[in-house]
Amino acid sequence: PATQPEVPATVHASSAGPGPRSARRAALALLKKREQLLEPLAASLAETAAKVVSCSVCGAPDTRDPCSICSDASRDNGLICVVEEAGSLWAMERSGAFRGKYHVLGGLLSALDGVGPDALRVAELVGRVKGGEVREVVLALPATVDGQTTAHYLADRVAGNGVEVTS
Repeated sequence: PATQPEVPATVHASSAGPGPRSARRAALALLKKREQLLEPLAASLAETAAKVVSCSVCGAPDTRDPCSICSDASRDNGLICVVEEAGSLWAMERSGAFRGKYHVLGGLLSALDGVGPDALRVAELVGRVKGGEVREVVLALPATVDGQTTAHYLADRVAGNGVEVTS
């Protein structure tokens, strides 16, 4: 008798995604239709992994470097919005309300998780501010303890460079 492929018990999901049971069901459905679903998905993921890079200016994922936002001459170079992750940048872009440039930190400072400034793109932000073209840094970070700690730290780091810091 044929045996079914074993789905790892370690298939877990984050709080934003499906639960463990739904994830297992999805994995089984993909395995059941390997040629129609799983193989095209795997090929698409491999193609995406090969094409997507982090922007050397802002840190956002894109298929080119610098990214399409950093390359857009119609955007305000003097205005930088600092976000935790690319998902926050994409949410801001969907609103259409911000016409400046971005800076993706790659996370938040967290003493409990052992995440310090060196693990984030803090030095790159300070370098952009010291370049002289930036007049305002908007800190669009979460209203959590880690988000506010990060915001205070960044405000201190960019202070004294002739830029306004807002939240």
